[in-house]
Amino acid sequence: MITVIGLGVEKGDLTKRGEEKILQAAKNGDPILVRTGKTLSYQTVLELGVPHVTLDRVYEKSRNFDTLTKNLASEVIKSGDNAVYLVDGSAGEDNSVKEIYRKKRGKIEVICGVSKTTPLVDAANFKTCSYMTVSAYELYDEIPPRLTLPLIVYDLDDEMTASHCKLLLGDLFGEEITVTHIVRGKGKKIKLYELDRQESYDYSSAVAIDACDLLQKQRFTVEDLKEIVVRLRKPNGCPWDRVQTPESIKMSAVEEAYELVDAIDQNDDDKILEETGDLLLQVIFHAVMKEERGAFNLTDVLSGICEKLITRHTHVFGEDKATDGESALSVWEKNKMTEKHQVTFADSVNDVPKCFPAAMRAQKIGKRASKAGMDFATAEAAATRLQEELAEFFEAYKKGNAAETEKELGDVLFAAVNVGRKAGCDCEKALKESAERFAARFTKAEALALADGKTVTQLSEAEWDAYYLAAKKALR
Repeated sequence: MITVIGLGVEKGDLTKRGEEKILQAAKNGDPILVRTGKTLSYQTVLELGVPHVTLDRVYEKSRNFDTLTKNLASEVIKSGDNAVYLVDGSAGEDNSVKEIYRKKRGKIEVICGVSKTTPLVDAANFKTCSYMTVSAYELYDEIPPRLTLPLIVYDLDDEMTASHCKLLLGDLFGEEITVTHIVRGKGKKIKLYELDRQESYDYSSAVAIDACDLLQKQRFTVEDLKEIVVRLRKPNGCPWDRVQTPESIKMSAVEEAYELVDAIDQNDDDKILEETGDLLLQVIFHAVMKEERGAFNLTDVLSGICEKLITRHTHVFGEDKATDGESALSVWEKNKMTEKHQVTFADSVNDVPKCFPAAMRAQKIGKRASKAGMDFATAEAAATRLQEELAEFFEAYKKGNAAETEKELGDVLFAAVNVGRKAGCDCEKALKESAERFAARFTKAEALALADGKTVTQLSEAEWDAYYLAAKKALR
């Protein structure tokens, strides 16, 4: 069984049990490997006088920290099950030890030792509070750990690591935030953007960031947004915010969603950023109001959407297969019907929200009905039905029956949506963009008429058509 021993931070930190294990290994002729000889705690190994090899050469041949971790673990494992691996700090917090543990399926003995973070806590003056510690190596992971303040990042070995750490922490907390840069137990206050400009870095280097008040923050989280809304809703908060109810602000969500769509249509990243935040505020606002009533909270909201994404993407997280967008959507719809206990296709059709814009709702209803097999074979077949509905519309119109005419108009519009749906169009988007094109063409046509000295209200139908066609050509 491989034995891993933590050497601690400085000379003399090695535990008595760890020392006995090392001496016994030397007596038995077992291989002793030291992660690096560039730490203060390595002096303990030298004083023991045991034969050993350092793995500093592995650092030089490793492309990144992920490969470094794997290469260190491989070197130890290939040395045999009687190998003794010595690491600085506590063995339990070393990433290469975690990799060995995974590869050996837990069949290793670990003697932890003094943690690297112990002296860092003193230097950061975090002794009286809870804090988070993380190795800078872990910030290179594809999905780095979720960081919270107060925070200590250790293993800040060199300028490159400090630069990477600065960028990641700056994105989370702001580059102007004051931090403590720690080297050999001594702390110095600097701005985060200065983290990769310090005189020296070694195995004792770290950065500590203390917690700060909400109003002093430069970067915020979803939790911060929730705290702001909670404060606004308190008796001493905002008079407007604290009297709102889900019913009183429900249409705000619709308005903000449309404003986001408008920003997307304009391809304006600044507006998209702003409107995305406004829409998120509506989500948080409703979650806070429901939490006040004991219905659910923000964690329930997040858990619900995460669970939905997992259970409906069974072609990604389960056994279903999907080779293209259409088959993936079919898997989603199948799982959705199961989760919503929709036994019949009519259940699915009637589940389309009634508050949707008419064209959007009509398209969704038609699409869900098609899942049961009730559909037109082609767009051309749907167009034939459109002609029939138009004939019925004009028949009702000629009779002068207003109510019947309006009903038939609805059938015409629904039939037109079916034509678009079968042609693969987004009917809501198509109608919206058509209205925008008409508005732009009308504006141009009127301008052309006015430029000719015409009074637009006196133009004939033929003249309007001519100006409209000219505007259309000019704007093409």
